[in-house]
Amino acid sequence: MRVTVVGGGYVGLVTAACLAETGNDVVCADVDAAKIARLESNEIPIYEPGLDALVHQNQADGRLRFTTDIAGAIKHARVIIIAVGTPHEQDGNTDLSQVLAVACEIGRNLEHPAVVVTKSTVPVGTSDRVRAEIRRQTEVPFFMCSNPEFLKQGGAVEDFMKPDRVVVGVDGSEAREAMEELYGPYVRTGNPILFMDIASAELTKYAANAMLAARISFMNQVADLCERVGADVDLVRRGMATDRRIGPAFLFPGPGYGGSCFPKDVKALVATARRAGMMAELFEAIESVNERQKRALLRKVVASLGEELDGFTIAVWGLAFKAGTDDMRESPAIPLVEGLLQRGARVVAHDPKAAPNARHLFGDRIELVPDPYLALSGAEALVIVTEWLQYRTPDFERIRELLRRPLVIDGRNLYEPERMQRYGLTYHCVGRSSS
Repeated sequence: MRVTVVGGGYVGLVTAACLAETGNDVVCADVDAAKIARLESNEIPIYEPGLDALVHQNQADGRLRFTTDIAGAIKHARVIIIAVGTPHEQDGNTDLSQVLAVACEIGRNLEHPAVVVTKSTVPVGTSDRVRAEIRRQTEVPFFMCSNPEFLKQGGAVEDFMKPDRVVVGVDGSEAREAMEELYGPYVRTGNPILFMDIASAELTKYAANAMLAARISFMNQVADLCERVGADVDLVRRGMATDRRIGPAFLFPGPGYGGSCFPKDVKALVATARRAGMMAELFEAIESVNERQKRALLRKVVASLGEELDGFTIAVWGLAFKAGTDDMRESPAIPLVEGLLQRGARVVAHDPKAAPNARHLFGDRIELVPDPYLALSGAEALVIVTEWLQYRTPDFERIRELLRRPLVIDGRNLYEPERMQRYGLTYHCVGRSSS
């Protein structure tokens, strides 16, 4: 099938590469000429496991092309996928300017009937606005579809190639048939393509992410209560997870959620509810609990070392919002680092993938090192923010020798308190007894 993906960002690039992998003729178009030039040279602007190999192989085989010629790409396709950015505004509403600009380009350049797919995360009613914008520009028939993405960073290729489900909102049989053909290769093992009306598909994306975010915020509040009453959140979590009605997923406490999806989508859900005249107390609480939790590690540092940190060196392991990605958007590391710097601390940090983004964000205000142990020398504390695998079984004796004070603050509960005590390390984690 001839497919055009407009938008060469995270979602657009993964979508284009994975669709090409199953034999489709895919053009990925973007207005950023520098990005397209890098992609044509097989330079991937994001870190996502397995994506570089897909891009390289499908370009070499001629199934995947990159271009800045948006008009030509639109004329190429039977299916046109809109996958541009939809950042949130100050009031939580979604900025749809890029989506509507693409819709205008589609209307101006459509030469034959096509299915227009909104893949970007957009609020309910966006497909109607896209349809109206295209119709203002053309009389060529087209068919609308909402196909929200459910890709987790660090596992996006696997999620696309082996989805739990594919959610598709359509306005007629033409769009349904095209999407059945497009997604058929990915659901051969029996996981469903869920066809529904477009409004329901648009809302499903927000509802799913808000539910996952709610579980994280809930467990972080449980962890806070555990610390206050002397309970162990790990034992509480296990007691909850074995209830089949609850299950184990997204029940690990931590420093709060971040990234490009959960924070933006919860805000957008709140804004959508308000526009609909609805009280959104539960949705609002998810966000407020998370904002407070993102400062929990800083509070633990201050509780251990004092409010004034002039002359203190703090080592930070992990800057990405989660393991498996270089993405620092809304990362809990940001309020931690900014809070330490405001109090006069010197921050030395390590992250196996996010260092370039951290350099862009913090400049020379922090020191970035290529080896995690280099961050520890003379530091008053080690703070762990991201659960990278290489941090899970470190050399604890070496940590103790390098730190000026034997203080470890673990935002991911990677270690056992009793073991840390045996190594002579003062250990603070989330929702568990400290040594």
